[in-house]
Amino acid sequence: MAKLLSGAPVAAGLCERIRAAVVRLREQGVTPTVAIVRVGERPADVSYERGFAKRAQSLGIGVKGLLLPESVGEQELISVLESINADVQIHGCLLFRPLPEHLNTPAVLGALRPEKDIDAMTSASMGGLMVRGTPGFPPCTATACMELLEYYQVELQGRNVVMIGAGTTVGMPTAILLMNRGATVSVCNIYTDPKRMIELCRGADLIISAAGKAGLIGRDHLSPGQIVIDVGLSLGPDGKLHGDVEFEAAEPIVAAITPVPGGVGAVTSTVLAAHTVQAALRGQSSGI
Repeated sequence: MAKLLSGAPVAAGLCERIRAAVVRLREQGVTPTVAIVRVGERPADVSYERGFAKRAQSLGIGVKGLLLPESVGEQELISVLESINADVQIHGCLLFRPLPEHLNTPAVLGALRPEKDIDAMTSASMGGLMVRGTPGFPPCTATACMELLEYYQVELQGRNVVMIGAGTTVGMPTAILLMNRGATVSVCNIYTDPKRMIELCRGADLIISAAGKAGLIGRDHLSPGQIVIDVGLSLGPDGKLHGDVEFEAAEPIVAAITPVPGGVGAVTSTVLAAHTVQAALRGQSSGI
């Protein structure tokens, strides 16, 4: 039976580091603060904002909510982001996407300084994945994958990894972070020949799947001793959330696997809080 790589203890450990960093900041008169900018009233956004705000405040992080009507003008939204840039008491910004169709999303996102971009919304932050030491942060889900691997002491240097999914939110940035740790990474996408994907997966030490397609990875893709990180999340015909990996087929074969839900997703919102605190700590010698 495979070891279950739960995200709960990973998030708990990260929360301890966040709280310790917040104490250090508060001793210096700094309260790490995040601005949450929401355009419109999409129920999913409202729910996520409520949950994240509760988590952030429990960690000692200040939250400033900025609600704008769905009809907001582009320049008005850009002005809001520019005011966040100029406010030294705000250290991070989360802007809910997708934005309404009448807005030029690249132009809006480009107005945010990468130093305050805690979820890799800007092109400057994404470029920072390639050039270490630049401002900005990797996407939170990609960072959550790395936090989980580190917590469970998964060796990456020299290991063969298959990354399924090449999106800018998870697949591409996670592949780069893995390569930065010395892993040999093969990236599969929707155009990868299914037989080739099976071949690559069976020869991998670690499989990370973020395709968002339930049941994509089955018994034929797996080999004994592998570690499987399932980032996929989709609603099945049974009305339940499912990952990309057929869990029942994988568990008797692989060495370790993340549950869905309760795996990487349980870490992601905590990473967002960690990025806020790191933004407040930038320019200082301490970190989390």
